[in-house]
Amino acid sequence: MNRLKTKGVSKGISRRVAMVLTLGGYLLGNPASAYALTDTGYTIPEESVVMSDPVGEAQNPKVQPKKKLAVIIDDLGNKMEGTDEILSMPVKLTVAVMPFLQTTQQDAKRAHERGYDVLVHLPMEPKQGKPEWLGPGAVLAKLPNEEVRKRVEAAIDNVPYAVGINNHMGSKVTADERIMSIVLDICKERGLFFVDSKTNHQSVVGKLCEQKGLPQVYNHIFLDDVATDDHISRQIGKVSKWLKNHESCVTIGHVGSGGKRTASVLRHSIHMLKQEAEFVGVSDLARERSKPDFIVP
Repeated sequence: MNRLKTKGVSKGISRRVAMVLTLGGYLLGNPASAYALTDTGYTIPEESVVMSDPVGEAQNPKVQPKKKLAVIIDDLGNKMEGTDEILSMPVKLTVAVMPFLQTTQQDAKRAHERGYDVLVHLPMEPKQGKPEWLGPGAVLAKLPNEEVRKRVEAAIDNVPYAVGINNHMGSKVTADERIMSIVLDICKERGLFFVDSKTNHQSVVGKLCEQKGLPQVYNHIFLDDVATDDHISRQIGKVSKWLKNHESCVTIGHVGSGGKRTASVLRHSIHMLKQEAEFVGVSDLARERSKPDFIVP
């Protein structure tokens, strides 16, 4: 999605005045503070002001950030709270859409039309949790190879415009080499990549991606493992701190019971985060990390 442009300053107003107006607008905003980084995985139960670029930013390449920020929003596809707010963000996002639900195809289509990346949010068995949190077509550890393949391919076919897959829950399955090998083989056959949400630090996804020649892309920071404004703001601060020491960051939030909070805090943090990095789709990161014989769509 193209970045939004500020309206031109009228000829009667000097550039200096325009810059003062822009700075004043920023100071009235609510940028998040930076906090120390922790990288922990978790499993969640299922549960408007458009910021514009500062005047002159587009004309001055020295202020354009080179670092990349990929924000993934999980759990679309079921009329979850915050969906509309996420799908109206003025920056490029990635949305992970669950298959076989009432708004699966509608949400994927809306996101694609906005210029967002779309992922299949593949339901995968966790170590603990209620079965109803998974949704239909879940990949379970007990399934035979043929059934795993059948379910993964059906999920991909059900989510239009998908360029990759990430796991919904999945703390048990992402540590299972047999099942993840099948999933990643299908990814390679379909020209898709896999984003490991890191719900299990014993995940085998990275190792198998390396073996199979797939790009290694994984989550660094969850935004809303606690769905309060203060916590989400602190997590945004961790994203900012991460970007000061790394070239890119992948962060995951959710629609659902706290989806409107996540969307609100994210929207109010856009200006601050733009000073650190460019908002990109997660496919941009996968493309950078791809081997020459694997082409990311």
